[in-house]
Amino acid sequence: MEKSCSLLIHFDKGTPALANEIKEALEGNDIPAKIEAMKKAVMLLLNGETLPQLFITIIRYVLPSEDHTIQKLLLLYLEIIEKTDSKGRVLPEMILICQNLRNNLQHPNEYLRGATLRFLCRLNEVDIIEPLIPSIMNNLEHRHPYVRRNAILAVMSVYKLPHGEQLLVDAPEKIENVLTTEQDPSAKRNAFLMLFQCAQERAINYLLTHVDRVSDWGELLQMVVLDLIRKVCRTNKAEKGRYIKIIISLLTAPSAAVTYECAGTLVSLSSAPSAIRAAANTYCQLLQSQSDNNVKLIVLDRLNELKSSHKDVMVDMIMDVLRALSSPNLDIRRKTLDIVLELITPRNINEVVLTLKKEVVKTQSGELEKNGEYRQMLIQAIHSCAIKFPEVASTVVHLLMDFLGDSNVASAIDVVVFVREIIETNPKLRVSIVTRLLDTFYQIRAARVCSCALWIIGEYCLSLSEAESGIATIKQCLGDLPFFSISEESEAADSSKKTQQINSITTLSSRRPAVLADGTYATQSAASETAFSPLTVVQGSLTTGNLRSLLLTGDFFLGAVVACTLTKLILRLEEVQPSKLEVNKATTNALLIMVSMIQLGQSHVLPHPIDNDSHDRIVLCIRLLCNTGNEVRKIWLSSCRESFVNMLSDKQLRETEEIKAKAQISHSQPDDLIDFYHLKSRKGMSQLELEDEVQDDLKRATGEFVKDENDANKLSRVLQLTGFSDPVYAEAYVTVHHYDIVLDVTVINRTKETLQNLCLELATMGDLKLVERPQNYTIAPESSKQIKANIKVSSTETGVIFGNIVYESSNVLERTVVVLNDIHIDIMDYISPAVCSEAAFRTMWAEFEWENKVAVNTVIQDEKGFLDHIIKSTNMKCLTAPSALEDECGFLAANLYAKSVFGEDALVNLSIEKQSDGKLSGYIRIRSKTQGIALSLGDKITLKQKGGN
Repeated sequence: MEKSCSLLIHFDKGTPALANEIKEALEGNDIPAKIEAMKKAVMLLLNGETLPQLFITIIRYVLPSEDHTIQKLLLLYLEIIEKTDSKGRVLPEMILICQNLRNNLQHPNEYLRGATLRFLCRLNEVDIIEPLIPSIMNNLEHRHPYVRRNAILAVMSVYKLPHGEQLLVDAPEKIENVLTTEQDPSAKRNAFLMLFQCAQERAINYLLTHVDRVSDWGELLQMVVLDLIRKVCRTNKAEKGRYIKIIISLLTAPSAAVTYECAGTLVSLSSAPSAIRAAANTYCQLLQSQSDNNVKLIVLDRLNELKSSHKDVMVDMIMDVLRALSSPNLDIRRKTLDIVLELITPRNINEVVLTLKKEVVKTQSGELEKNGEYRQMLIQAIHSCAIKFPEVASTVVHLLMDFLGDSNVASAIDVVVFVREIIETNPKLRVSIVTRLLDTFYQIRAARVCSCALWIIGEYCLSLSEAESGIATIKQCLGDLPFFSISEESEAADSSKKTQQINSITTLSSRRPAVLADGTYATQSAASETAFSPLTVVQGSLTTGNLRSLLLTGDFFLGAVVACTLTKLILRLEEVQPSKLEVNKATTNALLIMVSMIQLGQSHVLPHPIDNDSHDRIVLCIRLLCNTGNEVRKIWLSSCRESFVNMLSDKQLRETEEIKAKAQISHSQPDDLIDFYHLKSRKGMSQLELEDEVQDDLKRATGEFVKDENDANKLSRVLQLTGFSDPVYAEAYVTVHHYDIVLDVTVINRTKETLQNLCLELATMGDLKLVERPQNYTIAPESSKQIKANIKVSSTETGVIFGNIVYESSNVLERTVVVLNDIHIDIMDYISPAVCSEAAFRTMWAEFEWENKVAVNTVIQDEKGFLDHIIKSTNMKCLTAPSALEDECGFLAANLYAKSVFGEDALVNLSIEKQSDGKLSGYIRIRSKTQGIALSLGDKITLKQKGGN
């Protein structure tokens, strides 16, 4: 078994040095060789070797050495070796080292004294320490601070031993005297720490006696003072009024660590608005003054916690929080925006939006490589602001429309989605938005942005001038018709003939080369726009033909959107244009465009022909323009927009439900105590204490003090580890808290004998790591022992904890082993429902490389019921709108999303179909960035999908 030591060194035991080689090196006079030999001995001992034959050699040849390195290694050696026998008595040979330790404590060299005193802090054997007590106490008055601070720590460790108070009866009094006269900051901190842990009343008295000087103390001592205040106030809440003044005075300390701890202490002790405001102000100052990004992220986490519990106070700090956007780090900016968006009110919305607009303008400079991603975050934030407060939309929408042609496609998509929502929710802005969109439409280069912009043009160009401008803009962006010539098609069909033609033409000085879609070369005349390939036509009209260039890459879905938009504009033109001649002319032009697109899709110019869906859609538009009925007209001009309005209302309803779900639901009990604040005595109470009383009354009235977890939930976490017939019964209470798992194991000795050296040996499988090494215990007959084991979790993966209980008894010579039941750590403890946009879900779905495909196998016959069961079993959030899941059609597809405590994303797509026999079939696909979460979630779904608990 590995030995515990303050020193941890990696050592490869593959070729261990022989004990006799180490012994020879230690007996020699070569100092470097002795040092190497001692290092090897220490590392072998750390890795489980015993080396009993070296002890006498070290006593004879190493103990007298004056070399400081050898003496330091000797202390490490003495710390590791066994100093007691099986019955717990100190080995007789250990008396040999006592004289050496006493000599070191009286040595003229300060380093040796200090190193020996630090060694004594880790000794637990009273028989070895007792003869050294006078020497330890004498070092409290040594001239060098290094010796004094280690002597104080040695006194504290000895005093905390089982019989330490008998060895050092007057230690607290002497340390208090040292604290009064000490000038060294570290020694003073150690002295106060000793009083804090061993004589708390003396520490409190000293603190209250020197209240006015606390702000002048060193950083280390101030940190211990805050620890003392937290401990005292937790045990006796009535005392906190005496310490709040100290905390507030430390908020202005020069040390960032002290102010951070001070703000945290203030929040934990008081819920008064003035205290929370002071803490939030301190966090905001740290956010500006600290350059370390990790510090900024931690401070933002604290501000986020304050936002959840004290939103009213944090609203006033919103502009201070926004200053964190000056950091170039995207994670800091994202977290800052998340906090700010939940603190927006009608009072501060204008200031916030103005700041966000300035940040958007800054991103146009192009100095930073991630400006596009930051701009996208800002656009999404402004979108959220404009939806909550429609009156600010007019101040931002025109600025954002400049980014419709942004090279960052995701940013441009966010802008056009924002414009689409604003134009519906703000009718007053319709005319200005449509005019601006038509003016900037030619700048758009992304097909998805073009599609959404065309839908806006088709739905919201209502007047005669707007409809005509919309048709003219689309025609201008499509360029001249047809999209290709007959000669081009023959070239595409006969590549050899085209190559010969190219070779003959390239000799002319009036022509220049161009690259075709298939990678071959053609030529383009400098005098004429007529070309031999569709790509050369695009090059001739780059500034106006964005739709043309996209169509000629084979994007016929966009072609279908163009056809639908033209159809809507013509239908609206028929309603508002009195001249039939103008309407017929516009209809003819639209039909010509649609026919040209179908002709292009069916030609051999492009590598891929038009898809059936787009072809059918364009043909439908042609038929509609040739013969329009009133019912069809109503569908095209009204129903599409009504569906969009319903989609927006569903979205708003979901957001409202999420806000309600996040809000803390508290209920007070009818028999709860009621304190009448106005009838209480206020004598001697500070303003902060009075505010605290009010806040406590409010919390009690709203039931915020009610415990969340009931006894039934606690019992469900108790796991039986051994059988009832085993000599040792064990059960564990499992507590999962983010990155930690705590096992509180109860071990009961059911025999009539004393069990010695009982050890709980645990091992883990998966990304779980034991924090502490197992210890040995002695359990009396029919008595119990509580053993705690801490386990660190490093990823969202279903882990397994297994192990044994090993013990010795007087009747059995060999050690007895009881095998424990396995403890399976559930993935559900690490993931929680989360929300993301549809675009973000699709992006992650495309990027994530791990997929787990689970076939549906269930007795549940209702599609919606099965979806609800999977959501409940996996603790995930359904992103699909409820309106899309309402109808009974025999098919159901839904997207689920969750996030782990480690920041991992879990994506699930559920696609099911109802068979003729009533059973459900289909697949559940899980995607994630890491393998563990995909496999664990798949196993969970496989286990739970049949409808079991």
